[in-house]
Amino acid sequence: MKRIDILVGSFLFGMTAILAFSFPQRPAPQSPGQIRLGTIGVNLPVTVVDKKGRLVTDLTLENFEVYEDGELQFIRSLSREDDLPLNIGVLMDASNSVRPKLKFEKGAAMSFLDAVVRRGQDRALFVIFNSRVELLQDFTDNLEDLRDAIYSVKARGPTSLYDAIYRVCQEKMPSAQGRRAIVTISDGEDTASQHTLDEAIEMAQKTEVIIYCIGTTNAGPFGVTRGIKGAPGNKELERLATETGGRAFFPTDLYELDKIFAEIEEELHNQYILFYISTNQERDGKFRKIKVKIVGRDGLHVRAKRGYKAPLGESLL
Repeated sequence: MKRIDILVGSFLFGMTAILAFSFPQRPAPQSPGQIRLGTIGVNLPVTVVDKKGRLVTDLTLENFEVYEDGELQFIRSLSREDDLPLNIGVLMDASNSVRPKLKFEKGAAMSFLDAVVRRGQDRALFVIFNSRVELLQDFTDNLEDLRDAIYSVKARGPTSLYDAIYRVCQEKMPSAQGRRAIVTISDGEDTASQHTLDEAIEMAQKTEVIIYCIGTTNAGPFGVTRGIKGAPGNKELERLATETGGRAFFPTDLYELDKIFAEIEEELHNQYILFYISTNQERDGKFRKIKVKIVGRDGLHVRAKRGYKAPLGESLL
């Protein structure tokens, strides 16, 4: 079984100790809707909003159509598990490129966790990335432990955003029961990753992780720098979010964060979960495009991951 070492920081009475240990890679949990072991089944979290961006929460199974590579799929189930636990990974850019913005990032990370982690129900982990990926706090519902980890961060080195997303999705999320989401806080400028943007997106899609990106480009070193459009890294953050069913935000100051975090929290607790067994059971490793349509209701917009890569191996059907 493949094992990958990850650096873990534990914080106690102001002392920081960085320990190395391994996480086994585990398979994603099987959906109860999968009738036969090895069948290619797809769990699809879906967010639906109206023209004003308000969440639509009263749809039924008959309102959804799912197409895979253009072929209509039979949706076996729709669920609205509002109280399903959240497993949230907060990934913070701690590279030299964000040194002037680090205070902004720390405030953003802690504000988010204060808003969404329900003690005894949800869990969060905290990772920083620069020249390497460091897990400073594993999954926990203890906000004080998370706060200690966040406020210990210092900026140094280049940026490995894609590696951070890839490794958290691969090593930590598969064993997490419930909803899975990542929030990245970064300027989006990756300079050191071994994995590519495409590989990070593919791993998130494979492990059913939704990515929300908070871009810090507009937060200047002495407060706020407004009017930055098309800044380096923004396009990549948009793509990470869009292709996994999440959203990208580019706040200009901390005053916007409360609204952003409230939107993310509400969205995560009001998604539809569709399940279908693909009509294409070929285990060919090819990418399959997913499109979700709403029928019987006009003017609605859907957010869902745009596809997934089929597993490799001998087909069972």
